[in-house]
Amino acid sequence: MERRIFITRTGLAGVLAAGSAPAIVHAQTALRWRLASSFPKSLDTIFGAAEVFAKKVGELSGGKFQISVHAAGEIMPAFGVVDAVQNATVEMAHTAPYYFFGKDETFALGCAIPFGLNSRQMTAWMVEGNGLKLMREFYHQYNIVNFPGGNTGAQMGGWFRKEIKSLADMKGLKMRIGGFGGRVLERIGAVPQNIPGGDIYPALEKGTIDAAEWVGPYDDQKLGFNKVAPNYCYPGWWEGGPQLDFFVNTKAYDALTPEYKAVIEAAAAVAHIDMQAKYDYRNPAALKQLVGSGTRLFRFPKEVMEAAFKASQEMYAELSAKNQNWKKVYEDYAKVRADQNLWFRFAEAAFDDFMQTQKL
Repeated sequence: MERRIFITRTGLAGVLAAGSAPAIVHAQTALRWRLASSFPKSLDTIFGAAEVFAKKVGELSGGKFQISVHAAGEIMPAFGVVDAVQNATVEMAHTAPYYFFGKDETFALGCAIPFGLNSRQMTAWMVEGNGLKLMREFYHQYNIVNFPGGNTGAQMGGWFRKEIKSLADMKGLKMRIGGFGGRVLERIGAVPQNIPGGDIYPALEKGTIDAAEWVGPYDDQKLGFNKVAPNYCYPGWWEGGPQLDFFVNTKAYDALTPEYKAVIEAAAAVAHIDMQAKYDYRNPAALKQLVGSGTRLFRFPKEVMEAAFKASQEMYAELSAKNQNWKKVYEDYAKVRADQNLWFRFAEAAFDDFMQTQKL
């Protein structure tokens, strides 16, 4: 049922955005909410998704439903947003759920896990599969109702002071990495650091860390990582398709009229699509500029990828044995991942492989 509602209202968003909101929405009571983001204002893509969302809510409600957007640190720290929504300090937040795997590893499944789903597969699982249903059941424990709120697409593997040429080079490497990927890095010898986006550059500059990943060329160029670590790695195997979420306090959401609930859902769908469109369009030019200014690209060695893959699968099996929340969601996730990769192997991958070898 939730799936059909999401799809119907996603289509409705475009209709409403094209003209004035219907009279039934204009008749609603005026409402003001606050949204806390986990991201700095300087990142117009990832922070900007919350602004796109809030603007669309205002438009679809005829100006009656206003949401103010607050960057990380304005109301609470970047990693304080789940507690804030859970405790109703703010009505909602925009964040990467995997930041909160320390509370329960299942949070990561709502965003990205190493060697997980790519962005299209993630959206398919959420919208057409059981993803949204399963994650909402889990988030209910935290007084949260979630809505997909963007995806960066597959990310880069980060900035390194020295190129990684073998698995041995990972030993003792201090690397800033968001979310769940750090646990796999630990298993192959690295030392993960969970640092908010706005604090990465000074840590890399001072040598507190040896490497750092964020998103991809467009954001990374804005943050200036190439100035302090010239070696740029790919792919970000821990983030093949990380989904951002809008988290809404359950009581605040339940108090909304059906029309305002529809507005929230439709606006989230617009922001979800908008974010990846921005990244896909802006990353190519940024990568060219970075390479033109001296950035050196390198690919993770095969032995690093294979060791990380093996470590991740072992970890997932261990988690399934001890965390029932994880087991319930991961079993469905893993089945979808297997089916999706079988399909993409014949269609997307074959087409992309040919196109990327042509002179365009």
